[in-house]
Formats: sequence, C-alpha cells, structure tokens
Amino acid sequence: MGLIPLGERPAPSTPPSGWAPFALGFRPFFALAGLSGLILMVLWIGFWHAGKVPPSAYYTTIDWHSHEMLFGFTLAIIAGFLLTAVRNWTGIDTPTGKPLALLALLWLLARLVPFVPSIPSWLVALTDLLFIPALIYALYTPLTKAENRINRLFLPLLAAMALANLLYHLQGLGVTSTGPRGLTLMLNLVLLLLIFVGGRVLPFFTEKAVNGATPRFNKQREQFVYAVFILWTLGELLLPQSGLLFPLAFGVAATQAWRLADWYHPGIWRRPILWVLFSGLFWLTLGYFLKGLSLLNLFPANLAIHALTAGAIGVFTLGMMARVALGHTGREIEPNKFITIAFILINLAVIIRVFLPVTGLLGYETCIGLSGSLWALCYLLFVLTYLPILARPRIDGRPG
Repeated sequence: MGLIPLGERPAPSTPPSGWAPFALGFRPFFALAGLSGLILMVLWIGFWHAGKVPPSAYYTTIDWHSHEMLFGFTLAIIAGFLLTAVRNWTGIDTPTGKPLALLALLWLLARLVPFVPSIPSWLVALTDLLFIPALIYALYTPLTKAENRINRLFLPLLAAMALANLLYHLQGLGVTSTGPRGLTLMLNLVLLLLIFVGGRVLPFFTEKAVNGATPRFNKQREQFVYAVFILWTLGELLLPQSGLLFPLAFGVAATQAWRLADWYHPGIWRRPILWVLFSGLFWLTLGYFLKGLSLLNLFPANLAIHALTAGAIGVFTLGMMARVALGHTGREIEPNKFITIAFILINLAVIIRVFLPVTGLLGYETCIGLSGSLWALCYLLFVLTYLPILARPRIDGRPG
C-alpha cells in the first residue's frame, strides 16, 4: 500500500478534538502576531500619552514602537507565513512541535526582555538579534533541497533583515548611529516581500474567487516593478538626501498602480477576504505617492510612512493571516462578520492616522489615540476569532 501524500489524507467523519498550537508555523506565530498587534498598540498609546518607556530604558518611546512593530509584530507574521508556505512549496517539513515552540519562545523573549528593570543593553540586543538567524536555520534545508531555486531568495532577504536589525541595535549599544538606516532598510525589505507575495497570490486568488476575472500578467511590468523598487531602496539607504528620491517614490507608486489596474475586478468587493488584500496594495501605492510628496515638502513625512506601515503592511498582513489560517485549518475561506468589521476598522485607523492630522480637526495626540484604539479593537476581534482556530487541529484531520 502506497503512502498517502502529505496533506491528502481523507477527512474524518467527525472533526478531531484536542489541541495543535504547534502543528505548523502559522499557528503560534499568527497567534503571537494577533496578541502583539493588540498589546503593543495598547502599550504604545499608554507610553505616548504618559511619556514613558519600557523599564530597561534601552529604547526611547518612538524607537520602541518603530522597532517592535517591524521586528516584533510584522516579523511574527513573516515567520508564520514562511514556515507554512515553504512547506507547501517544497513538500519538505518545516519545524513543528517542540522546535517550533522554541522558535516562538525566542521571539517572545525578545519582546519581554526590554521590560525587565536594569537588564543590560547587550542582553536586550542579543535576545532580539538571535531570532532571524534561527528562522533562517529553520527554513534553510527545505529551501535549499527543493528544486525551485526562486524560493531560495527568501534566505538572503531574511539575512538582509538580520543586517537591518543589527544596524538598529548597534546604535542602541552606542557603537554607531545607524539606527534609522536599520529601520528604513527593514521597512523596505518588508514592503519588497509584500510586493513579491502580492504578485504571487493576488491574481491567483482573484481569478479563482471572482467569476469572469482575468488578472493580466505582464513580465515586462513585473521586471519594471522590481527594478524601480530596488533603485528606491538603494537610494533611500545610501543617498537619503538625494534629489533623485522623489521621482523614484512616484515611480514605485506608478508601478503599483499599474499592477492594481491589471488585476482589479469589481467583483472583489463581494469578497472581504479579497478586498482587504487589494486595500493593502492600494495603501502601498498611495503611501509611495505621499512619500514622494513628503520629499518635496508637500506632505508630512511621518504620516506618509504610516501609510506604508499601518496601511500597506498592517492591512495586507491582516488579510493574509485571516485567509491562511482559514485555509490551513480546513475551513471555508470566508471570514465571519467580526473579521469583516476588523478589515473595515483597520482601514479607518489608517485613514485617521494618515490624513486626519493634516486637517487640523483634531489634535495630533487625539488622532494617535483614536487610530491606535481602532487598530487595537481590530486585533481584539482577530484574537477572539482566531485563537481557537489556531489552537485546535484542522477540522478535516489533515496534517498542519
């Protein structure tokens, strides 16, 4: 009798019982991302209004928020996605069980250590710096043994993220002044990953879910997308004061708008799990347009950055977590009404954070509090809905 291929065992007549929080990478890391999306934002609002920082004083208030949302919250989503997707792409197992639990624990320790009073700065940095190399180690064998070499690009991408984190912590340790460049590099690497994943999944999802949708693939367009974005990334990292940056920012916006035009179909608005992903890519497009305006001193730079962080990254990753968690637990890929409300709330949070401050209708601190509260409410809905899904076995009895 031949072995039943991975993920193709027949579904049981009754859903399995018990717990499976470490059955596949998306489970612990999406749970941690959901909890951190809630907790980090609540703490940030408190820190901002009280002017306080974590007890270790390793971070300033704004630095802690910037670092944790990129290297904590966002990196948890990336880890969960890659540990799941790489297994699917290669057919080779990624860590599960105890190794996966240890990897998740390492991520969690890096979030908690800054709150230990009087802890040495080097220990805060070391704990945080260990996670990305550990993730690379977890993915190295499946990616290098598989035949598809394109997927191996994730290894140097993660290595570059580790470099970005090192640049940040070298400033925290008083060695260099490279902290802002580390954050800038990490932001662009995350957005590059978003562009890559969006290009892989969004046309496919749209064609499968919307009758009559025929997203257009254009090889020359995709080459132009990546060429312009890489030039932008290098320019912002190496020549941050260059006059060439604003046309590159507008170029990134234009190439992303081109993509959206080629993929868009009105039918997406009947599928929340689709329109939230399109919304994320819309924020990416708008964010780089606003970034270009900010370089011409026509729009506040910090608000343009939030169009890319809270908007592009926040909205797109929420949609991806919602979809992946449903699909990989054997459920119908259709969010319930609470998650649909969460999709709306997170977009409202970004609108308030990016545009309301320039109107003068509300004070800046009020805008931050209102936007952060809507974000936190969004992730409260996510946590309440998805923690039971992420902790329980697949309803069809298949692995993962």
